[in-house]
Amino acid sequence: MVEWFRKAREGLISQTKKDIPEGLWTKCPDCGEIIYVKELERNLNTCNNCDYHFKFSSRQYISLLLDDGLLEEHDTGLISGDPLKFKDSKKYPDRIRAAQAKTGQNDGVISGMGKVDGREVSFAIMDFAFIGGSMGSVVGEKIARTIERAMLRAVPLVVVSCSGGARMQEGILSLMQMAKTSALLAKYDEVRQPFISVLTNPTTAGVMASYASLGDVIIAEPKALLGFAGQRVIKQTIGADLPPGFQSSEFFLDHGFLDKIVHRRDLKKTLSSLLEFLS
Repeated sequence: MVEWFRKAREGLISQTKKDIPEGLWTKCPDCGEIIYVKELERNLNTCNNCDYHFKFSSRQYISLLLDDGLLEEHDTGLISGDPLKFKDSKKYPDRIRAAQAKTGQNDGVISGMGKVDGREVSFAIMDFAFIGGSMGSVVGEKIARTIERAMLRAVPLVVVSCSGGARMQEGILSLMQMAKTSALLAKYDEVRQPFISVLTNPTTAGVMASYASLGDVIIAEPKALLGFAGQRVIKQTIGADLPPGFQSSEFFLDHGFLDKIVHRRDLKKTLSSLLEFLS
């Protein structure tokens, strides 16, 4: 009886399951497209289906925007103190040291002199990886010195913003940076050189309420989160429902706050054209 069911030939040989390495694919948070990571990197970290702009590091922006990716860095030795002896889940100095180890930078902005298609500019780029790109005393001081260098050399000013706002661990000292940088920009206007403000995702709170919104020309990447306060806070304050997408680049452009939305691949070309025209 058993022999009736004997196999006439060998069946399929089972194969060993192969593990797919992690980090090969990612999902677009906007359209849900599954994207091969290498393809995403080739596309400057933008979704080729819906143009959603993924995070781009400060060093990547420097390579993208400045000639030969070169920035003559200034003020690299500035480091935040602990004026309030602040402690939340960890001590403020410990948080600073952790961010320094993570990013290889002393604080949340890189600044110096560079060139865009041969034209010298005073340049600063914020880094969201450093405590959410928050603006403390060092960030405010480095932005202030970036403006002062532009005044001293009578060259254009370019600031790329990416920030969650003022750094709460420094309290009023952080908020004072809003007034300091805004006052210097008013003075810079006398030089008759352009200030181009580039907004990336996200640019919010104290940074948005100061130098990021004071450019002679303000451009932003597509679908960037922009605004001063969070949606819930605004809704509670004004007691009204808010329109969909009201904190997006597209909404800001429609309501006259932005001059242009620019895809990441076109940023340098746009900067170059603006500098040539306005200078």
